[in-house]
This record gives sequence, C-alpha cells and structure tokens, in this order.
Amino acid sequence: MERLTNPFLELFEWNSVEYGLVPLRVVLGYIFLDSGFGKWRRGISGTGRWMEGLGIPFPQASARLVATVELLGGILLIVGLGTHWVAIPLAVNMLVASYVQKFRIGAPFQGGDVQGYELDVLMVAGAVTLVLGGAGPLSIDAAIGQ
Repeated sequence: MERLTNPFLELFEWNSVEYGLVPLRVVLGYIFLDSGFGKWRRGISGTGRWMEGLGIPFPQASARLVATVELLGGILLIVGLGTHWVAIPLAVNMLVASYVQKFRIGAPFQGGDVQGYELDVLMVAGAVTLVLGGAGPLSIDAAIGQ
C-alpha cells in the first residue's frame, strides 16, 4: 500500500510529500515576487488609486504594504527562509484579494471576459499548505534545521 501512497520512498529513499513542497514554494514565491515587483514598477500610486476606488481603507498605505509583503514574501519563499511564518501574511493577502474579486468587483470564479478569482483561491490554498507543511527540503529552513 505504501508504494501507492509514497512511490518514491522505496525507489529514492525520500518522502515525495516533503519534496512536493519545493516546487509549490518556488512557483508561489515567484508569482508573489512578480506581483509585488509589478505594483512598484508600474507605479505604486496607481495601485493605491485603484484600491481607493474599491473602498479599501488607507489605500496608498495599503498598496505599499501589499506590494512590499508580496515582493519580500516572494523572495523569502523562493529561498525557503521562514516559510511557515512568511506564508501567513501571503495567505491573508490572497484571502482579501479573493474577497475583493468576488464581492467588490463581482468577478466570476473562472475567468471569461474578465479575469476570475480562481488563481487567488489557489494561491490561498498554496500559502496555507506552506504554513502547515513548511519549506520542505532544498531550502534555507531545512539547512538550518527548522
């Protein structure tokens, strides 16, 4: 039965669940890094004005906070440093993004003519998985024994 649930344990002597966290962490980190960097590159004031139009409190400060959390959080996820803790604000960030997409913008779950919020929900799930599972091997967290 274990061959079905953990096929790589016998072949390579490593737990596939732990190694499955690595591509999740790196890809999620890259998406957050790119998103945060993009907000700064395109002009953070524009992001703040967009947030203001949605009724988000303190829109300019919120834009800077979100962009910084995404940028720095993305970098930390990619290298796997503090993953359990870094993934918490990223999950919260994407919960808010999902709420905004669904209830403020009225986007459909799956995109069509407009972008849906399915990626936001998937990013929440990925971040929560990293909160619970950690960075996995091939990370700074693993190297320092966290």
